Amino acid sequence: MSDLIQRLCDAIENGQAMDSEDLAAFIQHVAERTLPIEQITQWLRTVHTNGISSEDTVLLTKGMMHSGAVLTWDSDRPIADKHSTGGVGDKMSLILAPALAACGVEVPMLAGRGLGHTGGTIDKLEAIPGFSCELNPTQMQAIVDDVGCCIAAQNEAIAPADGLLYAIRDVTNTVDSIPLITASIVSKKAAEGLKALVLDVKCGQAAFMKTEDDARALAESMVGAAKGLGIQTIAQITDMNEPIGSHVGNALEVFESIEVLNGRGSKDTVNLVVMQGGALLTLLGLAQDQDDGEEQIIASLTNGQAAQRFERMCIAQGTSKETASQLLASPRMVLPQARHTTQLVVERDGFVEGIDAMTLAEVARSHGAGRFKLEDTIDAAVGFVISKSKGDEVFSGQVWLEVHHNQPLNEQQNKALMGALTISKVPIQPLQRLIEIVE
Repeated sequence: MSDLIQRLCDAIENGQAMDSEDLAAFIQHVAERTLPIEQITQWLRTVHTNGISSEDTVLLTKGMMHSGAVLTWDSDRPIADKHSTGGVGDKMSLILAPALAACGVEVPMLAGRGLGHTGGTIDKLEAIPGFSCELNPTQMQAIVDDVGCCIAAQNEAIAPADGLLYAIRDVTNTVDSIPLITASIVSKKAAEGLKALVLDVKCGQAAFMKTEDDARALAESMVGAAKGLGIQTIAQITDMNEPIGSHVGNALEVFESIEVLNGRGSKDTVNLVVMQGGALLTLLGLAQDQDDGEEQIIASLTNGQAAQRFERMCIAQGTSKETASQLLASPRMVLPQARHTTQLVVERDGFVEGIDAMTLAEVARSHGAGRFKLEDTIDAAVGFVISKSKGDEVFSGQVWLEVHHNQPLNEQQNKALMGALTISKVPIQPLQRLIEIVE
């Protein structure tokens, strides 16, 4: 077995293509858990240090995709999904899946838990009483057949090779390798049996990719790998310096999602959902162009169709009919509430120059909204309601942030949050989320 690893590592170090049979054997051994961890680590470190070609990235992604179950659908069905590289206040999946289903798209979404400072779709959904994300491939297909969408936690049945590689990357500091990130993300999405995929690649201080160059390199790699597997794909590079929307934190983001599904909610959140949904409808040929696609998504949010799909998805995934109905009508009655709220006020007149999403995320995480260790439990009630955004004119004494917490806010955290708001004396342009589209 060590000969196999050595051949693969030698090829990578010499800038040559890995032997496809060797690579396939390696992935199979990883999936079956029959390789020593130190040999897998040796291969990961070699890829991390030297990189691999786009052709090898496609081969790796394809192998990881086929290491477990692959969902199969009739060829005429419009199966699609999106993936975000992770942000602060990023609740798009909760809204987008039912909105797309209302527009005739079928969405078998696999999603993750929070990672580092970023929130996870699964943690958010688990704030809803009874909601289960633990679905096997057969259950996913049945719910998509019935409702048009489901959101399930990544599990060992799909792309099992990724599960182990990901865990080892996390503890060996080999997470930030573009080929490894690409194969990890795209293999799971490809295993859903997709026709179309939209990638939201975040860029900025609260993103994993801090610079536009890094975000573009990752976007190009993921688009190339997904297209190499026959999936119509585009990437939208978006700004992740400012928190998304008006609510940050697991239960609070469910609340904001319900607001948007009911035709209300933050314009920032609506715009991102509409942009992603419009792109998918266009890729699938269900819209003439991006504008037509966006209009269809907006219609689903304003006519109640998306909300209806969300309610049906909740019921199909374990929430009682009564709870699901009440969630849509008065979410605060259903979702966990923090014992304390603390309001922070603007200290001088001016214009909002920025709100540091990373600072908000770190404070929320320290109060239990995210994890430091895999076994940490989430406090779903913790988070923020943000009432101002970049470009807004503000006046001294106005509330700009409401902190929802169960533990006391210490002086250091209070100071950090106050420092997260930057005020300018001169007018500031509102935030533009979309930086670039990669096709």
